[in-house]
Amino acid sequence: MAVAGVCSASLDCANVVDYGARGDGRADDTPAVQKALDDAVNKGGICFLPAGAYRLDGSLTVPAGVTLKGSYDGIPHPMHPVGTVLHMYGGKGNVDATPAIVLEFNASVRNVMIHYPEQQAPPAVVPYPWTIQIRGEMCQVVDVAMTNPYRAIDAGTYVNELHFIRNVYACPLNIGIYIDQCYDVGRLENVHFNPNLWKRIGLEPKLPKPPADFPGGEDGYWNSILQPYLMENLVGFKIGRSDWEYISNCFVIFAKQGFLFDDFGHGGGNALVTQSGSDVGPVAVQVNKVQRHAGVQFSNCQFMSTVKIGPENSGPVKISNSGFWVVKETLEQVVNEGSGTVILNACHFSDWDIPGKGVPCIRATNGRMILSQCEFSRPRTGLIVPRKNAVLLEEDFIAGTVTGCLFHNDSITNTSAGKLEEFANVFEQVDRTVDLGRRTLRELCTEYEVSVKDVVALLKQHGVEASPALTFGAIAEGAGLSVAELFALVSSNL
Repeated sequence: MAVAGVCSASLDCANVVDYGARGDGRADDTPAVQKALDDAVNKGGICFLPAGAYRLDGSLTVPAGVTLKGSYDGIPHPMHPVGTVLHMYGGKGNVDATPAIVLEFNASVRNVMIHYPEQQAPPAVVPYPWTIQIRGEMCQVVDVAMTNPYRAIDAGTYVNELHFIRNVYACPLNIGIYIDQCYDVGRLENVHFNPNLWKRIGLEPKLPKPPADFPGGEDGYWNSILQPYLMENLVGFKIGRSDWEYISNCFVIFAKQGFLFDDFGHGGGNALVTQSGSDVGPVAVQVNKVQRHAGVQFSNCQFMSTVKIGPENSGPVKISNSGFWVVKETLEQVVNEGSGTVILNACHFSDWDIPGKGVPCIRATNGRMILSQCEFSRPRTGLIVPRKNAVLLEEDFIAGTVTGCLFHNDSITNTSAGKLEEFANVFEQVDRTVDLGRRTLRELCTEYEVSVKDVVALLKQHGVEASPALTFGAIAEGAGLSVAELFALVSSNL
């Protein structure tokens, strides 16, 4: 019998080697693997690929009820390609070509690594079709790593229900996962999109070496070419119609849009998202349209860019017990232009408007809002001066409440005709500039977990002389700046 997912000599699974697959990375193994997949219907439902490099010039169709299974017994990492690795060559340059792997009703892919040897580093990225496409009910993608797919997993082009996608790690270049036409609960668990899956590989070819005059090492160079491209092109989780999508422990970084909710021709969806995050990018969450009766709910999540709700959305957007952090480009943290209700509860807003453009943390031009038990803090600068606008309600805002929130030197502004009730909010009026001015640069860098060497170099670039032993007040005075101005200079450039 098959033990621990590995074929024995019996007929309990179809071993691709028995069908002529070579697994040497040179010969096209597509025909042999497809024969084994077709035969697996009558051999226990498992098509097993032993450790090896399988070149696939064409596409594979996994028949109903069959599992395409590799040798790994867990989640593979591209740094150690010691098990089953699928080298994808088919469909190069044609995003509309047949996907590399098509899953029919209740088919699965498990325990494999997928690599595109002919993919090019930005800006010369090559389009490819979907790596895995789901075309039926209860299909599964589990314990799969992908180095550099253009588009990773499609669970939306065809009607599907009860899809189950878990433990997928990849560096997608255009779309991570597309969900649509799911009319019974779909599940995404532990899906992680990060360029490190392409940077840190033991496969050839690797990303290009940095130019001789590049000031940083390989990792810095790879970041310099990958991150800007992803932030202009990548949608991490593209979600349309799903009659409940359960999403947990999912993460994307450096995406143009981390989570996108919209109507892609089959209506909006609804989703429960927990313990997930979108890190460092222009938009963490873009809600263009969700179902009016249910909407989308985020709990225990983290966002390091803006949540935007578009003017066509009428469904509720609920965010609870979540954190909002900043990068130096961060302006607003939440923007609502739709007519639906936005609920923000027990959230932590870690500063906003870092460039100092005068924008609020939360802006609503339409709809309704319930804001409760949230804190608006300034840990990036340590200052609560100058005064900032935490909440701005304007134009067609309808109604809302702000209760039990902790503000620092912030304001709530309502220029709309909508009704706003405020209760039990605290507006702290403490100025830390005096205390901060007395402390040494070394002490402050330790507190804020930044390199004192980097801060000294940054100040020098701006014509400010500093040393770790000097007090921050003395450095500011020597530069002709206030403590607040010097803090703003440092915080906006780190």
